[in-house]
Parts: sequence; C-alpha cells; structure tokens
Amino acid sequence: MKTKYIIYVLIIGLLGYMIYNRLSKSSETKGPKGGATGTPAGGGAPIGVSGIIVKPTQFSNIVSVSGTIEANEQVQIRSEISGLIRSINFTEGSTVNKGALLIKIDDRELQAQLAQALTREKLASETESRSKKLLQSEAISQEEYDNALAELRSLQAQSQLVRAQLSKTEIRAPFSGKIGLRSISNGAYITPTTAIVNLVNTNPVKITFSVPEKYAKRVNEGSSISFTVAGSRETYSAKVYAIEPAVDIATRTLILRARADNPNGTLLPGTFANVNLPLENIKDAILVPTEAVVPILNGKQVFIAENGKAKAIKIESDVRTDKEVLVSAGLKAGDTVLTSGVMALKPDAPVKVSVKNK
Repeated sequence: MKTKYIIYVLIIGLLGYMIYNRLSKSSETKGPKGGATGTPAGGGAPIGVSGIIVKPTQFSNIVSVSGTIEANEQVQIRSEISGLIRSINFTEGSTVNKGALLIKIDDRELQAQLAQALTREKLASETESRSKKLLQSEAISQEEYDNALAELRSLQAQSQLVRAQLSKTEIRAPFSGKIGLRSISNGAYITPTTAIVNLVNTNPVKITFSVPEKYAKRVNEGSSISFTVAGSRETYSAKVYAIEPAVDIATRTLILRARADNPNGTLLPGTFANVNLPLENIKDAILVPTEAVVPILNGKQVFIAENGKAKAIKIESDVRTDKEVLVSAGLKAGDTVLTSGVMALKPDAPVKVSVKNK
C-alpha cells in the first residue's frame, strides 16, 4: 500500500516539474512588453504592396456581344394554287431578277374557263347595249335594264376572277436574289403546302444582336459596329439601322439590327458573328485594375497611398472591362492606387509601395 502511494507521489512530482520547466522556457523567450517582435508599442512594420500612379488616358467603351448574320430578304417559294408543274425556268444556285418566271403550272382548265366567261360576258354586253337603246325609246322599264346591266357586271367579275387564277399559275421571283436547291421536279403535282425552293438576297446582309439593358440609352441608329465571323480573319463593318423599341423581358436585353455590304457573298446567312459595338469615347479617362477595387456595402472602394499610409477612397463606376474599371468619381490624376493585398489592408495602415507601370 505504501509503495502505491509512493508511485503516485512520484508521478505528481514529475508532472509538476514538467509544467514548471515549460513555463520557465516560455518566460525566457517572451519579448519585452509591447509586442513579440520587439517593435515599440503603437508602431508596426510597413506592409509591402504594389501600386500604380493614376494617369488620364484615352478610353473607348466597347461592348462585345454575339450576333447572327441574316439575309437581307429570304423567302420559301410556294404555289398559291394546286396543279401540275409544266416547266421549271431556273437553275439551282443561279441568280434571278425580280419578276423572273420560276415555275409554270398547267393552266389549260383555267384557260377554258376564261374562254367560257368571256363568251358569256360578250353576250351580256350585247344584251345590255340593246336594253339601253330600248330604255331610251321607253320600250322597256328601268328595272329590266338594271337587270341586264347587273348580269353584265357579274360576268365581268367572273372573268376577272379566272384571270386572277391564271396569274397564279406563273410563280415569279418577288425580289432579286440567289435561288437555292429545288425540292420538286417537272411534272410534279404541287399544292400550297409544297416547298419549292428558297430565294435569298445576301447583298447586303443583316446582323442581329442584343446588348444588356443598361446600355439601352447609349446606342443609336446610325452607330458603326465591327464584327468577325468564324473561319475568317477579316474584320467587317456595318451600321445600325433599326432598334427594337422595347427591352426583352425574358433576357433583359435590347435587340439591334445592322446592315453590312456583301458584294462577294462571303457572309452567309445563319453565320455566328462576334460583334463589337463602341458606346462612347472618353479622352481623359481614369482607369484602375479590377484587382484594386474592393466591393463594400454601399458601393466600391480602392486604397491609395498617402503619406506612407493606406487610405480608403470610395469610387463611382458603371463601366468595366476584362482588366480595368472606369472610375467616374473618387480618384484624380496622380493618385497612387494600391493593387495588391488590398483585401487585407485597413485605413491608416503603414505601407511600402512598389510602383508598377500600367
């Protein structure tokens, strides 16, 4: 029993010695009052940061968006009536002029109907002429003459109706353009639902694109744009000629349409286009790198170096590019804007700035 107590006493003594030894070493390594680094109380080593000196520069605010190239005019040729095709008067892939005859539909039955209508019209015209003379000699009543005149006008209307049907047997080009690939053959029976061929006018072409609603007041008709297409290094130009009068509620974008010359037909409808739309040019713009801007509760701020210390400056900006932010208020030329370590900086913190060229 005594041995057991002795062991307990030894263990407790050993633990006490270890604790005392640890506390003694800690007190020896502890620096003087005011900080572990030996820096006097109230001071601190300057923080090494990078910065730039703000200089006014030329800035062109350009919005880059996606667009689609569309034909100036495009239509799928169809027939207004049903019938057999008697002749196809175009070559696939060729260019046709407005009014050119493309398709001729069999019109023999309509020609017979027209001949019959014209015969009846002629007879009714002679009857009306005799009735008019008889009315003048008071041999018939006014009512009898009116009946003869009504019959003539009815038959004239029937003749005009047949002529209108006959005109539909000739399918003509509604505008000048390029004919596509036909889907019918000579002798085929077509109906108004039959797709015959596509007619496309590609000079000029239209470029349809959308911009975010925040730029709606900065775009105008007549604005010049530039764009590129896949598979080509050439940059094309166009002019905005129409703007949708309302913002799309689903996408919150404004649709614009521009027109570009395409004399060689190199721009194909349906092609994807990368559109650059210049919004404004600013001569003395203040630009800062995006990494220098710190979001805060009521907006944005940057840190500048002033008398060797960091100073928080609230800024205003509504334009941002991939690398820079356009500052409209808060900074002036000559300010040293800090660009590194800004998330850890606090106002009045001592800083050592390494200035970099923009």
